[in-house]
Amino acid sequence: MTALLAPPPPVRRAPRPPSPGATRDPFIDLLRVFGMVLVVVQHWTIPVLAFDGAVLTTGNALATPGVWVVTWVSQVMPLVFFAGGAAGAISFGRSRDGAPHWVLARLRRLTWPLLPLAAVWIPLPHALAALGVPAQPLETGARLTGQLLWFLAVYLIAVVATPWMTGLHIRYGWRVPGVLAAGAVATDVVRFAAGWDALGYLNIVFVWLAVHQVGFLYAEGRVTRPGAMAAGGFGAAALLVWAGPYPGSMIGLPGAELSNMAPPTLAMLAVAAGQIGLATLLRPWLLRLPLSGLLGWAGPRIMTVYLWHMPALFAVAGVVVVGLGAGTPEPLGPAWFAGWPLWFGALCLVMWPLLRAFARFEEPPALPYGRIGWPGALVAAGLTGGGLLTLTVAGFAPGVAPVAGVAALAGGLLLTLPRGAGTARGRKHARHPVSATMG
Repeated sequence: MTALLAPPPPVRRAPRPPSPGATRDPFIDLLRVFGMVLVVVQHWTIPVLAFDGAVLTTGNALATPGVWVVTWVSQVMPLVFFAGGAAGAISFGRSRDGAPHWVLARLRRLTWPLLPLAAVWIPLPHALAALGVPAQPLETGARLTGQLLWFLAVYLIAVVATPWMTGLHIRYGWRVPGVLAAGAVATDVVRFAAGWDALGYLNIVFVWLAVHQVGFLYAEGRVTRPGAMAAGGFGAAALLVWAGPYPGSMIGLPGAELSNMAPPTLAMLAVAAGQIGLATLLRPWLLRLPLSGLLGWAGPRIMTVYLWHMPALFAVAGVVVVGLGAGTPEPLGPAWFAGWPLWFGALCLVMWPLLRAFARFEEPPALPYGRIGWPGALVAAGLTGGGLLTLTVAGFAPGVAPVAGVAALAGGLLLTLPRGAGTARGRKHARHPVSATMG
């Protein structure tokens, strides 16, 4: 049974894009930071909000006719999964502590920053309701805070699969993302032909693992024709949108019958190929930019920014829109452009103390790891994934669900904590931190 659970050994070949012996690839770090900056700017920019004294209505500025084309660049989750795959391949290939330990280390780093978010948001809706905050806007904010965790829930699948996908990568190379892409094609064909919309959720695995797997190929220098990849990816996406049934936007829009994102579609996979090809094509020029200081500052804070930028938005919107009754202007109109710097500046002012307070949770305590095999690692992953999925669906709105979700996260985290902490092996593990939260 143990032999069946054990994945193949990690990649031992040194990746070519980073310099030999390097522990990090600045291009991958740049993609992660660029991706997070675009996520924040997009989430802070697109809300169209109005409050009538009881109900907060929400819209999306990218629903403006013709603006959907921006989402082919601003929807950066493909680049984040690609960068995570490359970083994971490099890290796992250099790990000497065994695949279960590597997975547990990743689980701890993903879970630890969530603890302060849960500590604040489990009691916060109750406290704000007691202070007289209207129920509907409060529930909207509490639910959206949890929905943001969908990415971590999906990313967890890629992390746990990395040891097995590494073995497939060693044997089959480009054929692995090719087979996953074929799975995405088959899923969409059957989904739309039979009208089985629920079948589309299979593409959470096919699409995002395919993108993640291309990161493995990059880590070995095997993304060698980025220009053709960019042209083919964006060209295929344009053809799919033109032929239908895929919408042009790569994010979900209010009132749209179909989303390319939830669940991901073949059109999203095509855009992902285009983005990866374009980014890789621009790599030599991007690495000449004087960004080392920015990357060094932003890297250890990236998870905090992701988790807390929406609470910052809710705080500002709560004061301006709900408290003062000032709805957002007509999207992309003169008043919208004139007010955007003030809006963005207020959000940055709120985000700064949140960053100062919670960035310390990016790095979990250097506690040793006990001996644990694949069964224990998979149980920890199951608890963590179940907690993330619960919070994604229910958010932090008052009720049993968020408490249960946080309890599952805590259970998964407890399985990463030491057993036999005083051993020399445990002390060695404590000095061997994983270098990137989302890599």
